[in-house]
Amino acid sequence: MKIVNLDSYALNPGDLDWSPLKKLGECKFYDRTPVDDDEEILKRIGDAEIVLTNKTPLDKHVLEAAPNIKYIGVTATGYNIVDTTAAREAGIPVTNIPTYGTDAVAQFTFALLLEITSQVGLHNQLVHEGRWSSNPDFTFWAKPLMELKGKTLGLIGFGHIAKKVAEIGHAFFMNIIFWNHRPKSDLPDYVKQVELDQLYQKADIISLHVPQTPATTEMINQEAISQMKDGVILINTARGGLINEEDVADALNEGKIAAAGIDVAQKEPIPADSPLLSAKNCYITPHIAWAPRETRNRLLGIVVENLQAFLKGEKLNVVN
Repeated sequence: MKIVNLDSYALNPGDLDWSPLKKLGECKFYDRTPVDDDEEILKRIGDAEIVLTNKTPLDKHVLEAAPNIKYIGVTATGYNIVDTTAAREAGIPVTNIPTYGTDAVAQFTFALLLEITSQVGLHNQLVHEGRWSSNPDFTFWAKPLMELKGKTLGLIGFGHIAKKVAEIGHAFFMNIIFWNHRPKSDLPDYVKQVELDQLYQKADIISLHVPQTPATTEMINQEAISQMKDGVILINTARGGLINEEDVADALNEGKIAAAGIDVAQKEPIPADSPLLSAKNCYITPHIAWAPRETRNRLLGIVVENLQAFLKGEKLNVVN
């Protein structure tokens, strides 16, 4: 069985062990594959029966031109880079990796929020630049600091990650509200489901935790922002396409949004001319919420489990 991984570097830049995957077949690893070059994608797939991908698209044209493919493993939770309908019609199961990063992404959501509210990075920098040494007082702060206790945290979406974020928020004695596209039952007593417009009006901090669909694409736009509290904080560790970047940048520059913590962008890597890069109080990280070594190792383990199940004639995490 020939296995090709079209973009292996992000998952494993060298600190993980490929040997469990190598035991399942003859493996070929490519650090990266051009996402807009079908000819090169097909060349690299060759006669492989097993194709693993993260960001390399496998559309209908590619699937039709690579008849040897018997299985596609997406090494991520989102699988929109694969034409799952075409794959199903060709009898090719497509698997993904659900829930592997719940704890890491929830942790990172609060890392962004705490950076905004406690300004650790800024003050560390200023201390090292000599600002404290030359200060006439025993303390100083260069930006306002915020206590989270009593603030209302509004979660858009209430899947595994949002539930974990809610737990952490509760530990900070925050008020937790959420909106979800369908009602949720068996809720902890510290969370309350509300309508989306109510969430916009009540939340001091809004954190995004929904998949990107036609209904959620650019849901955070000028109209939505106009309903929010003045000085709201926005956190996005979900998908870059959930926000209209121009509208969010404008709201940051006007002070309507006090600060934003962004780990994802509409286009990645983020373009040099993105309005977010020059917006006030916009904290941006390069899509790393999922990237702790422990999290990636868990992901790799599920990649192997999914493929092992397929080889046994079983289905595990099949999305089509």
